[in-house]
Amino acid sequence: MNVCFIMYPWEEIDPENDTSLTLIKECVKRKHGVALCSPANLTIRNSVTSASCMVVGRMEKTPSSLKSFYNKAELREEMLPLAGFDVIFFRANPPLDPIMLNFLDSVKDDVFIMNSLEGMREANNKLYTAAFGDAHSNIIPATHVSKSKKYLIRQIKESTADRMILKPLNGFGGSGVILIEKSAMSNINSLLDFYINNSSNGTSNYVILQDYIEGADEGDVRILILNGEPVGAMKRVPGTDDHRSNVSAGGSVQKHSLTKAEKALCKQIGPKLVNDGLYFVGIDVIGGKLVEVNVMSPGGITYINKVYKLKTKIEEKVIDFLEMKVLDKLQAFDRRTRLRKTVQDA
Repeated sequence: MNVCFIMYPWEEIDPENDTSLTLIKECVKRKHGVALCSPANLTIRNSVTSASCMVVGRMEKTPSSLKSFYNKAELREEMLPLAGFDVIFFRANPPLDPIMLNFLDSVKDDVFIMNSLEGMREANNKLYTAAFGDAHSNIIPATHVSKSKKYLIRQIKESTADRMILKPLNGFGGSGVILIEKSAMSNINSLLDFYINNSSNGTSNYVILQDYIEGADEGDVRILILNGEPVGAMKRVPGTDDHRSNVSAGGSVQKHSLTKAEKALCKQIGPKLVNDGLYFVGIDVIGGKLVEVNVMSPGGITYINKVYKLKTKIEEKVIDFLEMKVLDKLQAFDRRTRLRKTVQDA
């Protein structure tokens, strides 16, 4: 099969720990065709949606280490039609560009897209977790989203907790996530001013205010979910000088066996994820509660593989799933072709 990864530039890849690179390597290892492009390289050429792609050269023998693969990979630039691929694997970082999705709308019936355009439109920001909530906050912590400073300050004052989490709506990798305390209201005023008004286009930004979950200072759990089922998990522990547990923010990784509550959470949200076409996602969980759903570029494969020394690597399961989806699509096309011929020949 032929796979196009829509992602960040090749030069920005972490050659030792990058999940996208791990998936690319597995495709190359299986002799699949692989091309990469960034959202900015999408174009319409002669009414055909295309992209200026970097095509990864095929290898006789794929290096065992990720870093060696990155260093030895040969790339050449080609303008390619997106409908010619079997799979478009979306791996770009937030925020989501809605115009980019408009480009892909024209090929969504021809190519299997991971994750679906409709699913990404609905779930590309931190508001998606609210879809799983209820009046008792059994699944998600109490959450407020607004760009009104007055409203947010009122929620902080009315909260029974001394601490809350404040973060931008479109952040990723732990960027902008801070712990606030009622005892520092003067600082909270200035922080809200910064978060709401710090925009390059002159518009105000939405801010998320969330109840602090006890035990969050000990880290969170990243769970990777494939086709509605958990396929790997790790505990992320904050560094000594940072409350955030994201590895990109200095956190470390530990083994983690899913608790009963975490298994129940995955079972509860899995069907909706699949129904929304969100086949490969990363969820962040603290104290059995869902904090975030990453649908654009969920990471963690390399870290989970390392701490567990898995015999069947997570990337193998992901590419197995893609191969199955492509086969299903081809078989459905062949079946329709045969049935149409029967009708035509009648």
